[in-house]
Amino acid sequence: MMKSAAVLDRRAFSSHLGRLAALGLAVPLAGCGFQLRQPPNFAFKSIYTSVAPTSVLGSELKRNLAAMGSVELITEPSRQQKADVILDVLQELRQKIVVGTNAAGQVREFQLRLTFRFRLRTPQGKELIPDTEMIQQRDISFNESAVLAKETEEALLYRSMQTDIVHQLMRRLAAVKEI
Repeated sequence: MMKSAAVLDRRAFSSHLGRLAALGLAVPLAGCGFQLRQPPNFAFKSIYTSVAPTSVLGSELKRNLAAMGSVELITEPSRQQKADVILDVLQELRQKIVVGTNAAGQVREFQLRLTFRFRLRTPQGKELIPDTEMIQQRDISFNESAVLAKETEEALLYRSMQTDIVHQLMRRLAAVKEI
């Protein structure tokens, strides 16, 4: 009987010790200012965008804006003047540039680039974000014996770059504090 009481005391002690250790680790984190990233707060309630309907990057941008819930996304040109701000997409360009060849002149490495130019303005013409260009680039090796795998890798890299650009754009839109 005494043996089981001693085992229970040890379990209770280790349970209390575990709680103290967790509390000891949590206190420094509370004081360091760490906070999970919050959804952006926009200074506007509605946005019109002229992104092409076939644009993959534009589709992801529209999805992100719609997911916010706090901003109405307007895509119909007839309702453009009802928007608080207008996002003009000036350029969206994908490039694949040869950066490395072997002695026989065969391609060994490409550089993939995604360029996105935009500006943000009010319907009255006040410029909130001037003409801005964002560029993402990735290097990809090439092997003619694995063409299908490299095409898939290329598509994944372009998707990653477009996601990065959309996130940067959302942060820039959130940085606008007044219209």
